[in-house]
Amino acid sequence: MIKSLDTIAEIRRFEEPNNFFEKLSPGEQKEFANELFSRLQYDFTNVSICLLDTGLNNGHPLLSGSCEDDCLQSVNAAWQTSDHDGHGTEMAGVALFHNLKEKLLSKEKIVIHHRLESVKILPPPPGANDPQLYGDITKQAISLAEIARPNNVRTLCMAITEDDKYSITDGTPSSWSGSIDTIISGADDDTKRLFFISAGNVDFSDMKAGYPDANLISPVQSPGQAWNAITVGAFSNDITILDENLKSYHAVANSGELSPYSSTSKIWASKWPIKPEILCDGGNVATDGSAYMDCSDLSLLTTSHQHLKHPFSTICATSSATAQASWIAAQIMSEYPGIWPETVRALIVHSADWTSEMKRLFIAGKDKKGYGRRDLLRTCGYGIPNLERAIQCISNRVNLVIEGEIQPFAKNKKMKEMHLHTLPWASDILRSIGETPALLKITLSYFVEPGPGEIGWRDKYRYPSCQLRFDVKNINETKKDFLKRIDVKMREDNDRGSGYSGSTEWFLGPQNRDVGSIHSDFKKVNAVDLCDANFVAVYSVIGWWRERTNLKLYDKKVRYSLIVSISTPETDVDLYTPIITQIQQPVSIPV
Repeated sequence: MIKSLDTIAEIRRFEEPNNFFEKLSPGEQKEFANELFSRLQYDFTNVSICLLDTGLNNGHPLLSGSCEDDCLQSVNAAWQTSDHDGHGTEMAGVALFHNLKEKLLSKEKIVIHHRLESVKILPPPPGANDPQLYGDITKQAISLAEIARPNNVRTLCMAITEDDKYSITDGTPSSWSGSIDTIISGADDDTKRLFFISAGNVDFSDMKAGYPDANLISPVQSPGQAWNAITVGAFSNDITILDENLKSYHAVANSGELSPYSSTSKIWASKWPIKPEILCDGGNVATDGSAYMDCSDLSLLTTSHQHLKHPFSTICATSSATAQASWIAAQIMSEYPGIWPETVRALIVHSADWTSEMKRLFIAGKDKKGYGRRDLLRTCGYGIPNLERAIQCISNRVNLVIEGEIQPFAKNKKMKEMHLHTLPWASDILRSIGETPALLKITLSYFVEPGPGEIGWRDKYRYPSCQLRFDVKNINETKKDFLKRIDVKMREDNDRGSGYSGSTEWFLGPQNRDVGSIHSDFKKVNAVDLCDANFVAVYSVIGWWRERTNLKLYDKKVRYSLIVSISTPETDVDLYTPIITQIQQPVSIPV
């Protein structure tokens, strides 16, 4: 049939709208759930996704096999572990299946490698937590999960943010975000953790400002400004409304654009981290031109906390996006046992990219002096992560993953080390394809420890324990000159980055990327020019470990993960084989 339709690339099965499932009788919904359950296969690793939410009803047939009773906790025993609201169980369906509707419509076996855990951190109404205790409650919740299953390797998932009444919205660290940074960095217990937090949602009343203006004026909500967490925003995928009751409504965003729900860091000072870092599917908003509302057809199908009445529900906004991001992390952790949290974080960000719709919305016609790129970064982060790119190398696309540990400082406020990594490029092959376009992309991930006592937290140099940077040897630059240039940068107290670094060749540039504790950038060059870009340096700049000498922490070390990738559009070029045979250890150079 396809051969007879020369103008059609492929034919896809019509995808049932969400309200098709929601309109089914309880018995019919149960039949769909049971049919999927019959195709589930469990091949568990020790990986789990821990949901910090409203509880979880693990009696749901699609969740029961992945979430035993001892995986359910509550920070207050009086609250019990059941889901009083529905949000926690809805998060679970996305965290376990990523796209439940796709799995329901498939006929394939579904293999599940990770478990679910739940710690209830919100009380049933009318109860409410004291905002001053948010950090302590989060820490207690994580401790409960770790005590219950100490051998689990978990990704933490929290789609709960502060009410605007209490939230810090200018990017400055809050008490809650600082507590989360401490938890992730392992400052108190030397255990590093992977943590996903929702960016928070644009209020419907604010959407009257127009799209995407409402997103631009709606700042990421606390604790989403946490430096070490992956803060997740949302993009829109679905645009078709089939609900008979919403005939006069249409979707606000086009497919592939920033979701109308997604808050941003556009109005933050440029010294604060890029938030959100990534976007996952958060659905879309329906409007008739004046009113704005959720719509099941524009949301994600998921599991209901009232499974005896109706097994399915829907979820949207940055909540569903955060659950999807956690699912991606669980796949990476299952694929690579023992991988560092810093590395999982780096791989996810490194794999991300913007859609053409996002670039059109924020760059087209307004990228003079890079302002459009900054807007793109501050609204869409680094884009939508791609699991395949994160876990696989192919012949014409190679990821080098380097895990290291560096001592940034010495006594008397002096700098200590830099690491120089040799990049084992297949020079003969790169020269043979000459001026073929190639892409060099680098991502550096590490965790910072917040300054004790919230001293100086409004200063980007006094909040983090240390900060790391990367740089690459330029074309026609000698190794000796490259090292001299890095030495100058390390000795500066203001992180201005003196000395030519080829910054105009990088898409984002150091002024945009060198904030927070994860830095990612890329540049497009001729393949032959990569032969000269064969050294990458990881070095440190100022932080409170160095400045607060009375604490005597200047000799501490920090772990980092460095991802370096090259790719070409030439599918018949084998970059992988010659590179994999040349991997070298970093050279540690005292300053």
